[in-house]
Amino acid sequence: MPEPTPVTLSATLAADEALARRRRAGERVLSMASGEIGLPAHPALRERLAAAADENAYGPVAGSHALRTAAAGYWERRGLAVAPEHVVAGPGSKALLFALLLAVGGDVVVPVPSWVSYAAQARLVGAHPVPVPILPGQGGVPDPDRLREAVTAARAAGQDPRSVVVTVPDNPTGTVAAPDTVRRLADAARELDLVIVSDEIYRDLVYDTSQRTVSPAVHAPERTVVTTGLTKNLALGGWRTGVARLPHSDLGRALHTRLVAVASQIWSSPTAPVQAAAAYAFREPPEITRRIAASRRLHERVARAVADRFLATGTALAPVRATCYLYPDFEPLRARLGETHGVHGGDALAQLLSERYGVGVLPASAFGEAGRALRIRVATSRLYGDSDEQRTAALEEADPLSLPWIREAVDRVGEVLADLTGVTSAARAPQS
Repeated sequence: MPEPTPVTLSATLAADEALARRRRAGERVLSMASGEIGLPAHPALRERLAAAADENAYGPVAGSHALRTAAAGYWERRGLAVAPEHVVAGPGSKALLFALLLAVGGDVVVPVPSWVSYAAQARLVGAHPVPVPILPGQGGVPDPDRLREAVTAARAAGQDPRSVVVTVPDNPTGTVAAPDTVRRLADAARELDLVIVSDEIYRDLVYDTSQRTVSPAVHAPERTVVTTGLTKNLALGGWRTGVARLPHSDLGRALHTRLVAVASQIWSSPTAPVQAAAAYAFREPPEITRRIAASRRLHERVARAVADRFLATGTALAPVRATCYLYPDFEPLRARLGETHGVHGGDALAQLLSERYGVGVLPASAFGEAGRALRIRVATSRLYGDSDEQRTAALEEADPLSLPWIREAVDRVGEVLADLTGVTSAARAPQS
């Protein structure tokens, strides 16, 4: 009997569980491994969820008409017009991404680095992940030239790449690929006949709202599937809701048919009460847009303050442009880390930070990089407070760094880095 596909616990969830155990044991820990957005649900969404509690029927596999219409409006306001019948809802964008890989079939091109679940999900569906490095400072999108080389080589070796997954903006780097890079990626995908799966769940968390975030769907509308959800912009991870925008093309219609069929066999239909609240959120009434704007400001202030602490020690770090993620590179400090701590790669660095300092981060290897890479992924979204009262205060405070619990957490990061590296220079001016 063949062995089942090896399955490991998500690196982010595993790190979170380990830190939670240590916190319960009374240890001082700083959780910066998970991308959980530590903010309360908006009261208007809680009210709508409660009001829909009696909606207990399955409903349409693709999601309610109200939710699909609201999601279509959300995308239309971002320049990606779509009819509701080309939208599919599911229990989280993560589940939708997995179902899409099943629907597309074949092997999957993934950026390096990329979110921990892309390559894992490819393996779970029996496919091969085809890794392609990003361009410096442009996370989430594989280098288009190297994409061509990798797909050509994979096909020559008997593999069957049919899709490429991108993240705009990016997890783990907190950067946004340049518009020209996105355009070239779309051109390459068309030449190679690849479906683009564009994970845009962080789109509303780009700090500079005057700069338009470019989706691959703008340049390759006939072959780009866009996914998003409310996990990040509205901190509703536990509600598990997501939506996918399918192309208006022959390819898109075939994908829609297969995706709905897959959904019918896995989750039957999205959770009805959550759909009611999600439809309200995707319609973007003023109180929801204000909440997202407040969240975006909070992420920016705290992420950039933490970034300054890393830069002050001499680590390399691309300017963070979105989300709550940093991807610092300790390569400039390799000799010192090796001599002082016996650290020669990201795994050992993350282990040292956890065991000696109680700071949870993820190594670059979790995102598909080689073990030698001295990079880690840092998430700042759990620094906003330990209670809803503190988190609400963080959202409402013009200067969240003035709040003692946030200041203490940011200062703790600086103390740990100073002790780790032996560098105690003052933090630089905020990133721009």
